[in-house]
Amino acid sequence: QVQLVESGGGLVQAGGSLRLSCAASGLTLSNYAMGWFRQAPGKERDCVASISWRGRNTYYADSAKGRFTISRDNAKNTLYLQMNSLKPEDTAVYYCAASSLYIRTPSLYREYSYWGQGTQVTVSS
Repeated sequence: QVQLVESGGGLVQAGGSLRLSCAASGLTLSNYAMGWFRQAPGKERDCVASISWRGRNTYYADSAKGRFTISRDNAKNTLYLQMNSLKPEDTAVYYCAASSLYIRTPSLYREYSYWGQGTQVTVSS
């Protein structure tokens, strides 16, 4: 059974940093492109960043460029998202996801097969 478990969310002041982790089990992480999505209340779930199977290729939404860094450790079956210079508009539930499609950096919701339960990130002003 595939499980993706996010951790590292919390409450942080604007300008601060958080590092999210996503521990995967029931799958071999290197066989999947991975992504981080976020969903704020009343909004759609959007891709923040994605990374190819061995980490050679990355994608970032415009809102994340220069502030967020996605990375992966396939040996540990873990995905990361380092978030710096956080803003109140980054407040959302953050989800990690795994894609079995042959797309290096999938960025659409429908391109992902497995999802975690989410972790709340709240940025205060």
